[in-house]
Amino acid sequence: MAEHILVIEDDTQIADLLRRGLIYEGYSVEVAADGLGGLNAARDRPPDLVLLDLMLPGMDGLTVCGRLRAASDVPILILTAKDAVPDRVKGLDAGADDYVVKPFNFDELLARIRALLRRHTPSTSQEVLRFNDLTLNPDTREVFRGGRRVELTAREFELLLLFMQHPRQVLTRDVLYDRIWGYDFGGESNIIEVYIRYLRSKLEDGGASRLLQTVRGVGYALREE
Repeated sequence: MAEHILVIEDDTQIADLLRRGLIYEGYSVEVAADGLGGLNAARDRPPDLVLLDLMLPGMDGLTVCGRLRAASDVPILILTAKDAVPDRVKGLDAGADDYVVKPFNFDELLARIRALLRRHTPSTSQEVLRFNDLTLNPDTREVFRGGRRVELTAREFELLLLFMQHPRQVLTRDVLYDRIWGYDFGGESNIIEVYIRYLRSKLEDGGASRLLQTVRGVGYALREE
């Protein structure tokens, strides 16, 4: 069955371009022109991925993103005309997994969609990973720190999974870009630092010790202090 993509976009030209292009690539596509319509569409037919414009009439895209994330872990890719770092960070804080700045290259957009869908697809049964008091189940996508459940976005989960698969190893920025984002950022982004900060905040909530360590000038490692 074709993977189902929900496009929430009020610009009819962009929405039609996305609909036609994605259908041509073999996806099932539904389009909503505003935030409330998008939420209703996601409720009635849960999508495999959401393309979400930030500047929507009525309910803004950040609010829609937060409500979608509260309801499920569906991958959310934000489409935005705002390319300033604070605007991108707001989208990530709201629960988005990635963003594309308008005007976008359709081939790059497809690559990001494939990457998000691939990482979100349930894998064959894998053993539960443990490090210190941190537990990660690749099958159920559940993470626990001690007895506390840690809620992660799809991208945060994949980043932590990579560290859990390589405990005590130093993972360079290049490795993290390649394995988690899968495309070239052109050297412009601090997105790794942003996601490390998110993970640390969630893993260290309640005063828990730091497990994600910075190796200056190299990268990061999952190890005790």
